[in-house]
Amino acid sequence: MAVAMKDLEIRGAGSILGAEQSGHIAGVGFDLYIRLVGEAVTAFKKAASTADGADEVDDEPAEVRVELPVNANIPHDYIPVERLRLDAYRRIAGALSEQDIAAVREELVDRYGPLGEQVENLLAVASFRQLCRSLGVTEVAAGPQGLRMSPITLAESGQLRLARLYPGSKYRALTSTLTLRPPTEHGRIGAEAIRDGALLKYCADVLQDVVPQPVLTT
Repeated sequence: MAVAMKDLEIRGAGSILGAEQSGHIAGVGFDLYIRLVGEAVTAFKKAASTADGADEVDDEPAEVRVELPVNANIPHDYIPVERLRLDAYRRIAGALSEQDIAAVREELVDRYGPLGEQVENLLAVASFRQLCRSLGVTEVAAGPQGLRMSPITLAESGQLRLARLYPGSKYRALTSTLTLRPPTEHGRIGAEAIRDGALLKYCADVLQDVVPQPVLTT
């Protein structure tokens, strides 16, 4: 796994993390790769349990695919030892609540010092993934047509609110997909598209504005 991590950091993540054949791990982060490895291990354990006659319990959280231009990673100069850096990636990727993320943040600061922007972005991605999971959204990706979010189910009133708050957005009920124009600096046409933490906040605001909140039962 350590060799695979080093290879990805040197050559890029390729099609695992995007549509391009080659890329750079710093552009999208390493957490998705760690989650893929975790899923493979979990699947192997479940298969082994089934073969041994044990009851299979599916308690894994829903996977959320986030493919956005966010420079989210742990730099070598922050955690120089690869084994420790990989362990930090695992901890962040395995955080399943805001409390877990806060605990990882506290541990990183205590062991390695103040977090840089890239590590902050990595934790922000983890928090954003929790928001998506709570709303039932399993994909948020940036593509040629803009930002794509799914699945999202909007009533007619919700679609009217969407059109009012985010002009130019498109909603397809058949595929439960929402597509928005790429947000730009200060909302100006032709300005540079926002990215990193600002883009994550924009996407979170969109979801909180338009996606119906789950009803809590007691």
